[in-house]
Amino acid sequence: MKTFVERTIGSLSDGMNFAALADDSARSGGMLQCVDPRVKVAGMLAMIVSVAVTHSLIAIAAVLLVTVSLAVASRISLLDVARWVWTPVLLFTGCIALPAVFITPGARIFEGVSITSQGVRTAGYLLLRAETAVSLSTLLVLSTRWAHILKALRVLRVPVVFVVILGMTYRYLFLILSTALDMFESRESRTVGVLEASDRRRLAAATVGVLLSKSYHLSADVHLAMQSRGFRGEVYLLDDFAMRAIDWCWLFSFFAIATAAIWVGR
Repeated sequence: MKTFVERTIGSLSDGMNFAALADDSARSGGMLQCVDPRVKVAGMLAMIVSVAVTHSLIAIAAVLLVTVSLAVASRISLLDVARWVWTPVLLFTGCIALPAVFITPGARIFEGVSITSQGVRTAGYLLLRAETAVSLSTLLVLSTRWAHILKALRVLRVPVVFVVILGMTYRYLFLILSTALDMFESRESRTVGVLEASDRRRLAAATVGVLLSKSYHLSADVHLAMQSRGFRGEVYLLDDFAMRAIDWCWLFSFFAIATAAIWVGR
């Protein structure tokens, strides 16, 4: 049976692997990787909104099918997406949606069992909406470099404070994960035998405290370093965006799909 430290190391490794997958996938030559980031951000957001407001399971399922097709065309591994995204969302959302199957008033599907058709429909809406929205977000991240997403958000007039916080969080989250991974591996290499439950709790608490202290000092050092290099709150990239005819076609297609989903489920 794996110890707490071993399970934590495995979880941190999975997080680092997903980050590497996102970076490699965004640099591959798939279909969506060649689309203007502003188009992808605006189009995916419109489709997520359409999934949230439509009242048709068929429309939501159709958007999910389009998303999966785009992922395949963009050379994104569906197996990795299923393992790291679809399965956790299904388990988490399923736990939330399951009570609705039994407590929602309506016509019973089976005699003697308090499962109603309205409850199943409500749970289906929640599950399908969650999976579709997360799939669209994942498709955007896996087909677009993170720096380009941030610049696209600024072009679309998202407040600079939000963009800077989002960018710094993403960048240093993985640095903190790497630091935590090194700490756990170091502790594991110096551990002989099996620790008692109380010792494992003390170890976890001490590790969290040290990691919090490192994070605090790192944030202060990074802030001073950024200010000394002329940072004044704006995000700049050397890459410039230029809309092409194909990008306008993609933008029209995204909004057409979103509009159709809303119209079908009106």
